[in-house]
Amino acid sequence: MRKKLFSLFLMLMVAFSSVQPVSATSSSELKKQREEKESQKNSTQNELDAINDQMNDLSGEKEEVDAQIREMTAQIAEIMVSVELMEEEIADTEVQIGQAQEDYDAAKAKEERQYTAMKKRIQYLYEKGENSYLQILLEAKSWGDLLNKAEYVQEIYTYDRKMLDDYAATVQEVADLKESLEIKKSDLEASHYELEQEEASLQESLDEQKAISADYEADLARAQQQAAAYKEKIQKQNEEIKQLAAAEESKRAEEEEAKRRAEEESRRAEESRKAEESRKAEESRKAEEERQKADASSKSSESESQKASESQSSSASSAASPAAASSGGSAKGSEVANFACQFVGNPYVPGGTSLTEGADCSGFTQSVYKAFGYSIPRTSSEQRSAGREVSYAEAQPGDLICYAGHVAIYLGNGRIVHASSVKTGIKYGTATYKTILSVRRIVG
Repeated sequence: MRKKLFSLFLMLMVAFSSVQPVSATSSSELKKQREEKESQKNSTQNELDAINDQMNDLSGEKEEVDAQIREMTAQIAEIMVSVELMEEEIADTEVQIGQAQEDYDAAKAKEERQYTAMKKRIQYLYEKGENSYLQILLEAKSWGDLLNKAEYVQEIYTYDRKMLDDYAATVQEVADLKESLEIKKSDLEASHYELEQEEASLQESLDEQKAISADYEADLARAQQQAAAYKEKIQKQNEEIKQLAAAEESKRAEEEEAKRRAEEESRRAEESRKAEESRKAEESRKAEEERQKADASSKSSESESQKASESQSSSASSAASPAAASSGGSAKGSEVANFACQFVGNPYVPGGTSLTEGADCSGFTQSVYKAFGYSIPRTSSEQRSAGREVSYAEAQPGDLICYAGHVAIYLGNGRIVHASSVKTGIKYGTATYKTILSVRRIVG
C-alpha cells in the first residue's frame, strides 16, 4: 500500500513541477513598467500643456503691448509731421515779420520825409508871421487871383495833412501787422514746444513698452525651449512604451506557450494516473479513500486559513487611516483667492475696473482687494509697492504676484487667477509662466 501511495505522489510531483513560476520579467511586471512609463508620459504631457498655456498667455499679452507700440509709433509720426509743419509755418511767419519790419521802416521814413516837407511849407506860410501870409494875398492882381492864391494855400495845407494822416495810418497798419505776426509766432513756438514735450513723453512710454515686449520675447523663447524639451521627452517615452508593449506581448506569448505545455504535460500525467488507477482500481480503492479524506481535511484547513487571512486583511483595511489634508495661508487670503475665482470667464477691458463688465489686470486686482476693504494703487507698476514683500517660496493664497507690466492673484500650488488679455479675458494660469518681479502680501 505504501509503495502504491509513493508512486502516486511521484506522479503528482511530476505534473506540478512542469508549471514554472513567473519570473521577475513576467508579462505582468512588464505591464506594470509600461503603465508606469505611460503615467510618466501623461505627466510630461500635462507639463507640455501648461507650457503651451503659458505661451498662449504670453502671446496674447505681447499682442496687447505690440498694439500699444504701433499706436504710440503712429502718434509719434503724426506729432513729428505736425512739428515739421509748424517749424515751416514759424519760418514763414519770421519771413513775414521781416517783410513787415521793412515795410514799417519804409513807411516811417516816407512819413518823416513828408512831415519835414510839410513843416517847411508851414514855416514858410505861417512862421514868418501874418504879414507874409497877407503879403502873398496882397500880391494878387485881381479878385480872381486873390481867391486862387488863398485856395492854393488851403489846398497845400489840406494835401499835406491828408498825406500825413495816410502815412500815419500806413505806419500803424504795418505796426499792427508786425505785432500780430509776432503774437502768431509766439503761439506757434509755444505749440511747437508742447508737441516736442508730448513727443518726448510718448517716446519714453514707447521705449518702456518695447522693453516689456522684449521681456515677452525672452519669456516666449524660454517657454518654447521648454516645450521642445518636453516634446523630445514625450517622443522618447513613446518609444520606450512601444518597446515595453512589444516585450510584454512577446512575454505573454511565451507564458501562454509554457502554460499550454504545462497543461499538456499535466493532462498526460493525469491520463497516465487514471490508467494506473483503472488498472489497479481495486487495489488502490482504500488508498484513494484515505487520500480523499486527507484532501478533505487539507481543504478544510485551507478554507479556515483563507477565512482567517481575509479577516486579517479586512481588519487591516479598516484600521488604515485616511490621508490628512493640508492647507496653507490665512483664512482671509483664501477668501480673497476664492472670491477672485468667481469672475473667471469675464472679459478683459483696457482701463476697466469692473469685475463683471470687464477689467484690465491691475483694475481686476484692485477691485478684488477693495471688496474686502483693502486699498491698493491703480496701476501694475504702483501695485508692486503695495503691502509688504515676501518671497515666492512664502507665497500664500490671496497674495499679489507682480510681473513686468502685469499683476495676478495667487491661488496656491503654483496657480494664479488674472485678467490676462483681450483675447483670453479673466482666467486661471501658472504663476511662473513669466518672470516674477515681486510677491506682495496685501492680506494679513
